[in-house]
Amino acid sequence: MKINDLLPRFTVPVIKGILLTLALALAARLIAGLPFFSILGQLVIAIMLGMIWRASAGVNGGLLEGASYSSKKLLRLGIILLGFRLNLYDIYNAGSTVFLIAFANLVFALVVVYALSRLFKVEKRLGILTACGTAICGAAAVVAIAPVIKANEKETAVGAANVAVLGTIFTILYTLIFSYLDLKALDYGVFAGGTLHEIAHVVAAADPAGQAALDLAIIVKLTRVALLVPVAILIGFLIQRKESGAAGQKMTLSTLPIPWFILGFLAVSAFNTTGVVSDGAASAIVSLAYLLIGMAMAGLGLNVDFKSFKQMGGKALSAGLAGSVLLSFFGYLLVVLLL
Repeated sequence: MKINDLLPRFTVPVIKGILLTLALALAARLIAGLPFFSILGQLVIAIMLGMIWRASAGVNGGLLEGASYSSKKLLRLGIILLGFRLNLYDIYNAGSTVFLIAFANLVFALVVVYALSRLFKVEKRLGILTACGTAICGAAAVVAIAPVIKANEKETAVGAANVAVLGTIFTILYTLIFSYLDLKALDYGVFAGGTLHEIAHVVAAADPAGQAALDLAIIVKLTRVALLVPVAILIGFLIQRKESGAAGQKMTLSTLPIPWFILGFLAVSAFNTTGVVSDGAASAIVSLAYLLIGMAMAGLGLNVDFKSFKQMGGKALSAGLAGSVLLSFFGYLLVVLLL
């Protein structure tokens, strides 16, 4: 890839489009700091702000080009830098049982939500995005997987927003039923980290159980985040094999749609695990990563109108809702049986 491929044509409208996504991402960060909105998280708020801006003020071609640059190029950089949130030693120290629970929940969610999406006649790519968002790490997983399956902006935005809405609903539900689940605090942390969608959702739901439960919940959730890498590679492999078979071509490593930026995420995670980067510096880099991903989300929102969202999102939301209910029951059963 040449450096020119990473840079847009820096016309004034394009620059304005990039700056608009920055402004919307910063606004989303501020709104996410308010009561209740923290459950939604800055990423889904950024999508909604982009959609609201398009509906109210409109966007022209130059602005959309800048927005698309944010949603595609800056997204990849944000995902790579997000690796500074992950310390692989924490996952290792949590033990094999916790890893097994996280892995089983992920596989269950992938299979069940995708199957329900097909049953509900959801478009294939949107079904994959909904399944990955539910199984791995919410909106961040959706936008990371989207390039692998060649999803367009509308499918990506709808998938990310649906998963974020579902996660918010279940976060509120978890906090209401926490005292009735008959789980020890640490076990509840594993349950929340293994079944909720976004990291923000896990933090909000596990906090009532205490700091120890919250810490373990985040570790379980980050275990699912780490599994984004093999899932993305596997999906890319399956899609390429199907396309190569249909075209009568031989599949090679060069034609395999390996998401190199996700491998960058893993490499950064491994580097962060060495402890060379201080906690304060890593936290600042993660904050920057979320800002870049927020700009990408705002860019997605600017490419989607509410009419398209309504047309595409209903069936996917229903499939995700049914799958999330089943995931909660499955995750609870695993915790009861294995811990």
